[in-house]
Amino acid sequence: MPPAPHGSTASLLQARPIPVPPAPAPASAQTTLIVLTVAVVALYFGRDLLVPLALAVLLAFVLTPVVSRLQRLRLGRIPSVLLAVVVVFAAIGGFAVVVGSQVADLAGNLPQYERNIRNKVRSVQEQTAATSGGVLSRATDMFRNLRTEIERPNGQPPPPAGTAPGGTAAAPPPPPPPVPVVVQEPEAKPLEMVQRVLGPLAGPLATTGMVLVFTIFMLLQREDLRDRLIRLAGSGDLSRTTEAMNDAAGRVSRYLLMQVVVNVTYAIPIGIGLALLGVPNPLLWGMLATVLRFVPFLGPVIAASMPILLSFAVDSGWTLPLLTIALFVVVELFSNNVMEPWLYGSATGLSPVAIIVAAVFWTALWGPVGLLLSTPLTVCLVVLGRYVPRLRFLDVMFGDRPVLPDEAKVYQRLLARDPDEAAEVCEELLQERTVPELYGGVLLPALSLAEQDRQRGALDPERRTGVAEGFAELVDALSELGEPAGEAPQTTGSILCVGARNDLDEAAARLLADLLRRNGVEASVVSCDAVSPRVISSLGTGGVAAVVISYLNPSALPHARRMVRRLRMHFGPRVPVLIGLWSAHPEADAPDRATAETAADRVATNLSGAVLHLEELGIITARPEVAEAKAEADETLLRENEGHG
Repeated sequence: MPPAPHGSTASLLQARPIPVPPAPAPASAQTTLIVLTVAVVALYFGRDLLVPLALAVLLAFVLTPVVSRLQRLRLGRIPSVLLAVVVVFAAIGGFAVVVGSQVADLAGNLPQYERNIRNKVRSVQEQTAATSGGVLSRATDMFRNLRTEIERPNGQPPPPAGTAPGGTAAAPPPPPPPVPVVVQEPEAKPLEMVQRVLGPLAGPLATTGMVLVFTIFMLLQREDLRDRLIRLAGSGDLSRTTEAMNDAAGRVSRYLLMQVVVNVTYAIPIGIGLALLGVPNPLLWGMLATVLRFVPFLGPVIAASMPILLSFAVDSGWTLPLLTIALFVVVELFSNNVMEPWLYGSATGLSPVAIIVAAVFWTALWGPVGLLLSTPLTVCLVVLGRYVPRLRFLDVMFGDRPVLPDEAKVYQRLLARDPDEAAEVCEELLQERTVPELYGGVLLPALSLAEQDRQRGALDPERRTGVAEGFAELVDALSELGEPAGEAPQTTGSILCVGARNDLDEAAARLLADLLRRNGVEASVVSCDAVSPRVISSLGTGGVAAVVISYLNPSALPHARRMVRRLRMHFGPRVPVLIGLWSAHPEADAPDRATAETAADRVATNLSGAVLHLEELGIITARPEVAEAKAEADETLLRENEGHG
């Protein structure tokens, strides 16, 4: 299509671009479903190989910075990798040995706590019986008698206790003597003994060996593996592929590092506190708390439940269990509300819902190991969704970034006829923005979205009216928030803010009026019906200092030209008439060309520009900062002219 001529309406005011999320590349829903199904099936049936591989990738992410630093110390690639792997697996082995010895010690002491457990159970039963007055025991006897009555054959009376069928007393027959049963197993052979002892350890040892081999291989060949992944992902876009890999590696490494720091800062006070309280094996509970907190949601509960249960068994009273519970509550609150927000920030890029869904999904596929790996694996999937168009739904569903821009959020709440929730969104935005920024950067674009839907027929009159009414309630709610912007300027009269064509334009005029009132300017909103040719004569002219006409449709210049002519005839030539083309593209010469076409005094494309035009026309006394800036600009222009002269 040939370009429109200079100065025409089409080229003059194009619609202001509203930021929307980029649309994903078109893909067949059936193909996507088949691919996802095949992937899930492969993950399930290939877990024997994929679980060690995933653990090795996780360890490679953690050890890569360590290996790189060792290489900078001139240790060489192979010694650096071997040293890092040996240290890590030695630490894991030492951890397992300490935990095993602590568990053995705890198992040996458990019989000593049996008496305290029995006493506590008996105490609870006595207190229950005392408070309920034997209600539970009587209810139990009643249900037992009812069951006996129901199971008795029909027509047969219940036999008296201690009587035989003939009516004579009969002693119960003596029970037969028990027959001793002796089970004697054949003596186990040496090979069977070895198999019986090492059989349960074969699976974990095989997994550990595979993880060790995979980790060493990945660290030794990390550059070659990276090149191969780039080739598979598409070497035609090296920048995007490299950015995706760096993003995934950085997020996973940062998450693991922060998780280790959080877990250690949680376990140290737990271990020290349990030792001071006298709970046995505090080292065991501290080390288990460090590991179990890697498991989302369930890990902290399991880590706290075991020492709490042990405190019930150790202490004959109730003081130690209550103090143990209080210790875990205090440390958990500090960790969740202080340490995690401070250290994590946006480290993972996952939403809370994504963490829950990921934990359920990976646990169903890979069991407890899947629960441990759920967050790192989902981080990689979200990063993949950010850079692969066909998988963008993963980022939308599980990522922590807003999926809708702020103006779309407000507009959606108004479409749902929920102005209160729209006000909550705006209040959250006001924590980081000023009121003029909120009005001009969020609320006006939200009205522009509504105008775009109206123009393409997606917004019927009833829903449009609902959006406009909700917007009025929203502005009324926001008018109570925020502080006036500076001292109240002096005006020569009231400023009429006119909605040009419909109630959406009137909502935009309401925004400008509220912004003017915040600056101490008297302003009122006038609907489009009040300035129609038949009723405009009833509109008062006294005390009107200026008129601002609001348009959300940037192509309505012919209507604006007629509106300006009508208002000039009614108010006279001394009242300036301004036009606000709020959805117009903010080009440098667009206001000048629109002014020439409509014969308006000034044309603004944003709310701040409208206020500035009113100050320049002398309708509003310029604020000190504006007056100083204008004086400096005039002085600079004067010096430039003198220099040219």
